[in-house]
Amino acid sequence: MTKKSDWLFLAVAIILGLIIAWIDTRPSWDDAGITAAMIIIAAGVVGFLAGKRPWIWALAVGIWIPLWNIVTTNSFGSLIVIIISFIGAYAGTALRKMAVGRDADITN
Repeated sequence: MTKKSDWLFLAVAIILGLIIAWIDTRPSWDDAGITAAMIIIAAGVVGFLAGKRPWIWALAVGIWIPLWNIVTTNSFGSLIVIIISFIGAYAGTALRKMAVGRDADITN
């Protein structure tokens, strides 16, 4: 990650992931479907905009909920969130390649 835009995308992905994790940890929140949708959309949007290295965006968005659950409750069940995040990031990157072209870089 050498371009400034890559660092910006990383910061946005981390912030989105942290916001989603914060929402998911609220005591009154109990909707895994909406949480999964937020993760897949956030990772997909960042994957689409960045266009390269979808695995970074997937981890930056999706690591926070499992990390929280592992640290606070020693529960590893939420690791599935990372898979959902990878699906979103890779789908976003694939959509960008189809829409813009394989080698096009619109982030310059």
